[in-house]
Amino acid sequence: MQSHGILHVVATPIGNLGDLSFRAREILRQVDAICAEDTRHSGQMLAQLGIDRPLIALHEHNEQALAERLVGRLREGQSMALVSDAGTPLISDPGFRLVCAARAAGIRVSPVPGPCAAIAALSVAGLPSDRFVFEGFLPARASARKERLTRLATESRTLVFYEASHRIVETLADMCVVLGEERLAAVARELTKLFETVLDGRLSALRARVEADPDQRKGEFVVIVQGVQDDADARLIEGRRLFARLNAHLPPSTAAKLAAELSGAPRKALYATGSDAS
Repeated sequence: MQSHGILHVVATPIGNLGDLSFRAREILRQVDAICAEDTRHSGQMLAQLGIDRPLIALHEHNEQALAERLVGRLREGQSMALVSDAGTPLISDPGFRLVCAARAAGIRVSPVPGPCAAIAALSVAGLPSDRFVFEGFLPARASARKERLTRLATESRTLVFYEASHRIVETLADMCVVLGEERLAAVARELTKLFETVLDGRLSALRARVEADPDQRKGEFVVIVQGVQDDADARLIEGRRLFARLNAHLPPSTAAKLAAELSGAPRKALYATGSDAS
């Protein structure tokens, strides 16, 4: 009886081809086919490595429809590799549906670890790395982005985000407003590539630096933001969030009182927020 094949989830370089592990190269040479987010991009990488394997396009638009067909091939004994354009598959990249379908079918899914932009940035940011939360890409729409940031404003763990070049200034501006201009952060750009930079400092300073320098608005970004370090600050942030919601429906004094009771923040500080806004 023929045994099932293996689905290898292979991390590929985020910039420097030398970061591809020896094991990853061997797996890519041996599998029957490679599922790639962009076959042209992955094809160029494989050509540089002298690897010639059949490529299957697997991206967000076709993954749902293709997953069962690929699982069928794995059941027949074929082994496959799953790669993304850069870094570790499934980390803000396609592959989740295929991995889930393979595991549900009893197929072995084996990781071939390696580069990951989020971990690479966290390792050099100089911010607490013992506890962190990965948020991937924030919403593209400003209102939704601010809403997500508001939900994260009282998070004590270090926050890790991906961001695109055409939104990096807007995102840093929204972080200044929602998380606070004095919050410590780092902006890592083009990691492992020729023009790699890692900037650190207060959010306000980072926003100004990126906004003033066109070169700092090019490439791929990881933004690391320190979590709330003080319980009193966390209570005040949550109190202000609640006050803003309640103040839309209640008199400021009543809204401040309820927000203070729910959050533990000082009522006077919340009421002063309302007075400043008016």
